[in-house]
Amino acid sequence: MGAAYGTAKSGVGVASMGVMRSELVMKLIMAVVMVGVLGIYGLIIVVIISTKSNPKAKSYYLFAGYTHLCSGLACGLASHSTGMAIEIVGDAGVR
Repeated sequence: MGAAYGTAKSGVGVASMGVMRSELVMKLIMAVVMVGVLGIYGLIIVVIISTKSNPKAKSYYLFAGYTHLCSGLACGLASHSTGMAIEIVGDAGVR
């Protein structure tokens, strides 16, 4: 969610920078690329969690559930806060 929000707001910053100062657009594209990488981190966490949870196993222990929850929350909240920070940078056009 944070990566998507950061991408949208950085895209608006790139568009406005293209109108105001077109020579700096390529520098601002890095903000959009960095936000895209955050979504890939979330996808990696999902793949790791899905390979660890086996439906044919005897049981799904509480510890494993909490570790999967915490890893998803850590990646998601970090992506959200970083997406918001990159959104501010992309919106302001500071590079």
